[in-house]
Amino acid sequence: MSALTVPIRMMSSQHLNCGWLQQLLVVLLKLCFTFAGPLRPLNGTDCTAKGPASYILVFTGHWSPQAFPKQYPLFRPPAQWSKLIAVSHNRHFRLWEDGASASAGVQIFAELGLTVELMKEAKEARKRRTVGAMYRTAGTPNAIGHSSTELLMQPRNPMLSMLVKMIPSPDWFVGVDSINLCQGNQWKQEVTVDLHPYDAGTDSGFTFSSPNFPSNPRENITKITSQMPNHPANSFYYPRLKELPPIASIRLTRQSGSPGRQTPMSNHILPNSISPQRFSVTPLDCEVSLWSSWGLCLGPCSRGGVRHRTRYILLRPANAGTPCPELEEQAECVPHSCMKRQ
Repeated sequence: MSALTVPIRMMSSQHLNCGWLQQLLVVLLKLCFTFAGPLRPLNGTDCTAKGPASYILVFTGHWSPQAFPKQYPLFRPPAQWSKLIAVSHNRHFRLWEDGASASAGVQIFAELGLTVELMKEAKEARKRRTVGAMYRTAGTPNAIGHSSTELLMQPRNPMLSMLVKMIPSPDWFVGVDSINLCQGNQWKQEVTVDLHPYDAGTDSGFTFSSPNFPSNPRENITKITSQMPNHPANSFYYPRLKELPPIASIRLTRQSGSPGRQTPMSNHILPNSISPQRFSVTPLDCEVSLWSSWGLCLGPCSRGGVRHRTRYILLRPANAGTPCPELEEQAECVPHSCMKRQ
């Protein structure tokens, strides 16, 4: 006999009115919902679309010497992008996350551009049914360029994450973390995201061409800004800017018609619907070294002498940045420090 039938038998018929039955029904419904679980999608990430959707993903690099003039890599190697790695998944998987520790696959990809370990991690997650499909494009040999691929998104894995390594760099990359392409029972028609550089936290280099110097202890993945890391040697240090301009972007466009029947797009082909972006111009101020020590005073001691000190240019200005100051300075010196001429 269940606990709920006992009070019912003990009740006399005069108490079984409509109001009491209504309250009992509410209790039973609450119990049912408790054991059955919530009916709404958790965190709004569940997709109830009736079928899959096909998208074209276009990655565009905006890494220009006008927008990012400081230490811009011109050779050995010149500025470029690695191959793109994209994964469709559900809310139980994260390819990478801002503020979290990089996985072994993300570390190797961010430092060396190798994808084997990263793809292995995604394949293991696919066995647990948290990852749907994996996509990869060839690298972009120029910092200003395009690559593209076709994606087939399924309702059970409506989220997309991707990574592209910056070359050269210690462990810097751009990417997106868990974009949901499905909203309720509808697939989104178009999504555009501006991308900014991230540090994987596994290498301590400050500049694009820094030698390999592992971070010990390892740090979490962090976004690189115009003032963080707060060090003049940092290749992205632009203290006059509130924020860096986008260094890349992606556009996801849903294809009409039946998924999977469209002709896949080739890499490095710019679709007619996408026009090149006008690059912002970032002013780069001149940077000079500290003054050298004062030299000896030269000149007749009876009339006093002069002494000199110098400094040199560390970074030449660009894009209407602050010009360089004087590189040489002289001053009178006291007679007792004069060097008498023989």
